Order: sequence, then structure tokens, then C-alpha cells
Amino acid sequence: MNRSSVTVNSSGAATLVQGFGALLADLDGVVYAGPAAIPGAIDALEGLAGAGVALAYITNNASRSSAEVAAHLRELGAPAEARQVYGSALAGAELLAGIVPRGASVLVTGSAILAQHVAEQGLVPVSTADPLPDAVIQGFEPTLGWKDLAEAAFAVAGGAVWVATNTDMSIPQARGIAPGNGTLVAAVSAATGKQPLVAGKPEAQLFRTAASHLGVNMALVVGDRLDTDILGGNRAGLATALVLTGVDTVESALAAVSDQRPTYLLGNLGELHKPYPVIHEELGIFTCGESSAQVRDGVVIMDGERDSVDTWRAACAAWWTSKPHQDRALFPPLEFVREPSKTY
Repeated sequence: MNRSSVTVNSSGAATLVQGFGALLADLDGVVYAGPAAIPGAIDALEGLAGAGVALAYITNNASRSSAEVAAHLRELGAPAEARQVYGSALAGAELLAGIVPRGASVLVTGSAILAQHVAEQGLVPVSTADPLPDAVIQGFEPTLGWKDLAEAAFAVAGGAVWVATNTDMSIPQARGIAPGNGTLVAAVSAATGKQPLVAGKPEAQLFRTAASHLGVNMALVVGDRLDTDILGGNRAGLATALVLTGVDTVESALAAVSDQRPTYLLGNLGELHKPYPVIHEELGIFTCGESSAQVRDGVVIMDGERDSVDTWRAACAAWWTSKPHQDRALFPPLEFVREPSKTY
């Protein structure tokens, strides 16, 4: 639904997902919420094989192995094997392998899984900054302490290439929200005055890693967050779909900055197996199904049921076309024609 596809169904297929070789799915807010699978998500994922579409799961988690993540997904009923799970540890190791030569020494500030991925790239994991390593890779590991961060800082300050698997500032735990890898990366950055290259969402590397391993060019990224899933997929040059079962909403999608605007807007994963509605534009009026929208004097005028995704698809097409370059979130005034007394 971004500006490149607001008036056409770019897949040209019988269903949305059949226009792609693979689906790259986020986890929390897309497949599950808390301890349970999101209603309808498992059926939608199981239907991909019959549609001839490969499935991959995308996660910023760099401390759990692909096998562990896949086992958790299978417990929820989702189709999942270790080879279908792509985390930021693998993406970070591959990013680093493209920068330093084979056999280079790499200080691994992170989990055993991260060290394993580094070794698989033909690099040599080390645990100290003396002698100075060629590179540092930093990923989340709950047992990391001050001495580990100090070694990383010594190496980074000494000129080692620095890669972070991800920069998530928080991580959910059973007792609440705890500091994530981003806070540990920030500590090293504060000590050295330097910034790392980042492999995980919202950067492109993680998505490119998954698409490359799957051997596909046309992949669809599905996520529930504009600032990580959608931004990262867009940066990777892939089609993106915001599913409204997690963090972001139709309102936040409408207000999104340009590089966080999704190609598609889905109420749930089941809509992957339906034709995506064509959005037509005529004389500044954007029509989607039984709904339409236009922008008049900075107000988005919406003619359709407020709870219909089609109404918001039309509204996004109209507003985004009027504001093709938007570098800060901006929620416009709304007027609902079928509710004339309500203006937002």
C-alpha cells in the first residue's frame, strides 16, 4: 500500500501470498501473543505449503538457537523446523564475514550460539581483546557482565570492526521488561564514542540473509511493528505487510513516516490467502471495496465503515499520496462521512 502500489494489486495472483516465493514472518504479535497462538495464525501458516510458498521466521533474538525457537513454535502448533528460523546471530555473523577476511579473529561478546555462527563463517572466535582481535560481534546473553563489556570496549577502541546483532533496548521477561542488547551496545558505545554496524531489525541484513538462504527474490515480510518489521523489510527492498494483531494499528499506519509505510495492510494472517483488494484512484478519490477516501484541505475524508480495513486502506492510499515524503509521524484530522458528527 505504499506509494508504489496504492492503485494496483502488485502480486497479480489469485491470493496475496501466491504472488511471492516466500513469507518472512515475525513472531510475537504475528504468530503468537504471550503464551498462546493468535487465532487463525496457525491455519494461515499451514496453508503456505499448499500455495507453494516457503516459510521463514525472523527474530532479533540472538541468544536462542534456531532449534529452540522452532521447538517453541511447534508447541503452539505452527509448522516450524530449525532451518526455517533466521535470527540476528546468523545475520550478524554473515554480515561480519562480508567485511573481514576468512580466518580473522573475532571477539564474541554474546552467546555460544553466536560464537558457533561466527565459526561457521570461517572466522575464529576469541574471548579477549589481548591481542587485539580483527573484529567484535556483540549479541544478547543474560550472563554478560562488566568484564565482557570492557573487553569489547578495549577492542572497539583499538580499531576492531564492530557488529551488533541487534539494538533492541528492552527484552520481555516473566517478571517484566528487562534491558536488551541495545542497552549493552550503548554501554560500549558510550565508552568508545563509536557505533556498530547492525544486522537485526530494523536493518536490512536479517531479511536479506533469510531471502538468500531460501533462494528467493520475491519475498513478503509480515510483521506487527512499523519501526522494526516494516522498516527493515522496506530497507531490504522487499514487499511488506502490516498485520493488525500486535503492536501497531490502522491509526499508526496512517500516521507512519514514509520509510515505515507497508505495501499491504492485513487484519489478520488469514487474509494472506485471499485476493488483496485493488485500490483505484479517480480525481483524487481512492476506492477500496465499498470504502473510499480523499484528502481535502489537510483532512482525510473517509466514506466507509470505521471498523473496515478497506476504509483504512483507502485512507492510507489517499494520505500517503498527498504526503509522499514524511519524516515524522503525523496523524491527520479525520472525517467519517457515515458518521458526520465525528471528526478526529
